[in-house]
Amino acid sequence: MNTLLIVVLIFGTIGFIYLSWIVSLKEKRYHGIYRFFSFESIFILVLLNYPNWFRDPLSLIQIISWIFLISSIICAFFGFYLLYKRGKPEGQIENTTNLVTTGLYKYIRHPLYLSLMLGGFGVLLKDIGYTQIFLAFINFISLVFTAKVEEKEMIKKFGAEYVDYIKKTKMFFPYIF
Repeated sequence: MNTLLIVVLIFGTIGFIYLSWIVSLKEKRYHGIYRFFSFESIFILVLLNYPNWFRDPLSLIQIISWIFLISSIICAFFGFYLLYKRGKPEGQIENTTNLVTTGLYKYIRHPLYLSLMLGGFGVLLKDIGYTQIFLAFINFISLVFTAKVEEKEMIKKFGAEYVDYIKKTKMFFPYIF
Protein backbone atom coordinates (compact mmCIF):
# COMPACT_ATOMS: atom_id res chain seq x y z
CA MET A 1 0.00 0.00 0.00
CA ASN A 2 1.40 3.38 -0.93
CA THR A 3 1.53 6.41 1.37
CA LEU A 4 -1.63 8.01 -0.02
CA LEU A 5 -3.65 4.85 0.57
CA ILE A 6 -2.32 4.62 4.13
CA VAL A 7 -3.41 8.22 4.78
CA VAL A 8 -6.83 7.47 3.28
CA LEU A 9 -7.04 4.34 5.46
CA ILE A 10 -6.18 6.30 8.61
CA PHE A 11 -8.69 9.07 7.95
CA GLY A 12 -11.36 6.60 6.84
CA THR A 13 -10.87 4.57 10.00
CA ILE A 14 -11.14 7.68 12.15
CA GLY A 15 -14.34 8.55 10.28
CA PHE A 16 -15.82 5.09 10.89
CA ILE A 17 -14.92 5.29 14.58
CA TYR A 18 -16.59 8.70 14.81
CA LEU A 19 -19.71 7.51 12.97
CA SER A 20 -19.90 4.40 15.14
CA TRP A 21 -19.83 6.64 18.19
CA ILE A 22 -22.42 9.10 16.89
CA VAL A 23 -24.84 6.54 15.44
CA SER A 24 -24.70 3.62 17.85
CA LEU A 25 -22.48 3.80 20.87
CA LYS A 26 -23.69 7.19 22.04
CA GLU A 27 -27.22 5.75 22.03
CA LYS A 28 -26.02 2.62 23.91
CA ARG A 29 -26.63 0.41 20.87
CA TYR A 30 -23.58 -1.82 21.06
CA HIS A 31 -24.04 -3.66 17.78
CA GLY A 32 -22.15 -0.70 16.30
CA ILE A 33 -18.90 -2.08 17.71
CA TYR A 34 -19.13 -5.16 15.49
CA ARG A 35 -20.53 -3.21 12.56
CA PHE A 36 -17.41 -1.02 12.67
CA PHE A 37 -15.33 -4.08 11.73
CA SER A 38 -17.63 -4.76 8.80
CA PHE A 39 -17.27 -1.21 7.51
CA GLU A 40 -13.53 -1.30 8.05
CA SER A 41 -13.03 -4.62 6.27
CA ILE A 42 -15.08 -3.47 3.26
CA PHE A 43 -13.16 -0.18 3.22
CA ILE A 44 -9.82 -2.01 3.17
CA LEU A 45 -11.13 -4.37 0.46
CA VAL A 46 -12.01 -1.36 -1.68
CA LEU A 47 -8.58 0.20 -1.10
CA LEU A 48 -6.86 -3.06 -2.05
CA ASN A 49 -9.02 -3.83 -5.06
CA TYR A 50 -9.78 -0.46 -6.63
CA PRO A 51 -7.03 -0.81 -9.29
CA ASN A 52 -8.84 -3.89 -10.63
CA TRP A 53 -12.36 -2.49 -10.49
CA PHE A 54 -12.82 -2.43 -14.27
CA ARG A 55 -10.17 -4.95 -15.32
CA ASP A 56 -11.50 -7.45 -17.85
CA PRO A 57 -15.07 -6.14 -17.42
CA LEU A 58 -16.83 -8.90 -19.35
CA SER A 59 -15.22 -11.83 -17.55
CA LEU A 60 -17.58 -14.08 -15.61
CA ILE A 61 -16.03 -13.18 -12.24
CA GLN A 62 -16.44 -9.44 -12.95
CA ILE A 63 -20.06 -9.90 -14.00
CA ILE A 64 -20.77 -11.87 -10.81
CA SER A 65 -19.01 -9.15 -8.83
CA TRP A 66 -21.26 -6.49 -10.35
CA ILE A 67 -24.35 -8.60 -9.65
CA PHE A 68 -23.33 -8.73 -5.97
CA LEU A 69 -22.61 -4.99 -5.88
CA ILE A 70 -25.87 -4.01 -7.58
CA SER A 71 -27.82 -6.39 -5.32
CA SER A 72 -26.11 -4.74 -2.37
CA ILE A 73 -27.33 -1.32 -3.48
CA ILE A 74 -30.87 -2.58 -4.05
CA CYS A 75 -31.01 -4.20 -0.58
CA ALA A 76 -29.68 -1.05 1.04
CA PHE A 77 -32.13 1.20 -0.80
CA PHE A 78 -35.22 -0.82 0.05
CA GLY A 79 -34.00 -1.55 3.59
CA PHE A 80 -33.51 2.13 4.37
CA TYR A 81 -36.71 3.10 2.57
CA LEU A 82 -38.78 0.66 4.63
CA LEU A 83 -37.13 1.69 7.89
CA TYR A 84 -37.87 5.31 7.12
CA LYS A 85 -41.45 4.81 5.88
CA ARG A 86 -42.71 2.02 8.12
CA GLY A 87 -40.34 2.20 11.09
CA LYS A 88 -41.20 5.83 11.90
CA PRO A 89 -37.72 6.64 13.23
CA GLU A 90 -37.20 9.27 15.89
CA GLY A 91 -34.00 11.09 15.02
CA GLN A 92 -31.58 8.56 13.54
CA ILE A 93 -32.84 5.96 11.06
CA GLU A 94 -31.86 3.20 13.51
CA ASN A 95 -34.19 4.52 16.18
CA THR A 96 -37.43 3.15 14.76
CA THR A 97 -40.60 3.32 16.79
CA ASN A 98 -42.39 0.57 14.83
CA LEU A 99 -41.14 -2.92 14.08
CA VAL A 100 -40.86 -3.26 10.30
CA THR A 101 -42.07 -6.64 9.02
CA THR A 102 -43.03 -5.88 5.43
CA GLY A 103 -41.14 -5.85 2.13
CA LEU A 104 -37.67 -7.35 2.50
CA TYR A 105 -38.21 -7.45 6.26
CA LYS A 106 -41.00 -9.98 5.73
CA TYR A 107 -38.39 -12.54 4.67
CA ILE A 108 -35.19 -11.49 6.44
CA ARG A 109 -34.50 -9.53 9.59
CA HIS A 110 -31.36 -7.76 8.42
CA PRO A 111 -31.49 -6.61 4.78
CA LEU A 112 -29.05 -3.79 5.50
CA TYR A 113 -26.47 -6.24 6.84
CA LEU A 114 -27.15 -8.51 3.87
CA SER A 115 -26.38 -5.48 1.75
CA LEU A 116 -22.99 -5.13 3.45
CA MET A 117 -22.30 -8.85 2.95
CA LEU A 118 -23.16 -8.67 -0.74
CA GLY A 119 -21.06 -5.53 -1.13
CA GLY A 120 -18.09 -7.14 0.62
CA PHE A 121 -18.28 -10.25 -1.55
CA GLY A 122 -18.70 -8.11 -4.66
CA VAL A 123 -15.56 -6.13 -3.85
CA LEU A 124 -13.69 -9.36 -2.97
CA LEU A 125 -14.39 -10.72 -6.45
CA LYS A 126 -12.71 -7.72 -8.09
CA ASP A 127 -9.31 -9.21 -7.15
CA ILE A 128 -9.30 -12.40 -5.09
CA GLY A 129 -6.29 -12.94 -2.84
CA TYR A 130 -5.59 -14.35 0.62
CA THR A 131 -5.81 -10.94 2.27
CA GLN A 132 -9.07 -10.17 0.48
CA ILE A 133 -10.58 -13.54 1.44
CA PHE A 134 -9.60 -12.92 5.07
CA LEU A 135 -11.20 -9.45 4.98
CA ALA A 136 -14.40 -10.83 3.42
CA PHE A 137 -14.50 -13.45 6.18
CA ILE A 138 -14.05 -10.72 8.83
CA ASN A 139 -16.89 -8.79 7.18
CA PHE A 140 -19.20 -11.82 7.27
CA ILE A 141 -18.40 -12.77 10.88
CA SER A 142 -18.71 -9.13 12.01
CA LEU A 143 -22.16 -8.88 10.47
CA VAL A 144 -23.33 -12.11 12.12
CA PHE A 145 -22.19 -10.77 15.51
CA THR A 146 -23.71 -7.36 14.72
CA ALA A 147 -27.06 -8.95 13.94
CA LYS A 148 -27.03 -11.14 17.05
CA VAL A 149 -26.27 -8.18 19.34
CA GLU A 150 -28.84 -6.00 17.59
CA GLU A 151 -31.48 -8.71 17.98
CA LYS A 152 -30.94 -8.68 21.75
CA GLU A 153 -31.41 -4.90 21.65
CA MET A 154 -34.60 -5.27 19.58
CA ILE A 155 -36.02 -7.87 21.98
CA LYS A 156 -35.53 -5.35 24.80
CA LYS A 157 -37.21 -2.67 22.70
CA PHE A 158 -40.08 -4.58 21.05
CA GLY A 159 -40.40 -7.59 23.40
CA ALA A 160 -42.59 -10.54 22.39
CA GLU A 161 -43.39 -8.96 19.04
CA TYR A 162 -39.72 -9.22 18.03
CA VAL A 163 -39.41 -12.76 19.43
CA ASP A 164 -42.35 -13.78 17.20
CA TYR A 165 -40.72 -12.00 14.27
CA ILE A 166 -37.53 -14.02 14.80
CA LYS A 167 -39.56 -17.23 14.61
CA LYS A 168 -41.09 -16.21 11.26
CA THR A 169 -38.00 -14.94 9.44
CA LYS A 170 -34.38 -15.80 8.72
CA MET A 171 -31.45 -13.60 9.63
CA PHE A 172 -29.96 -12.87 6.18
CA PHE A 173 -31.11 -15.29 3.48
CA PRO A 174 -34.80 -16.19 3.05
CA TYR A 175 -35.60 -19.80 3.96
CA ILE A 176 -31.89 -20.56 4.64
CA PHE A 177 -30.05 -18.48 7.30
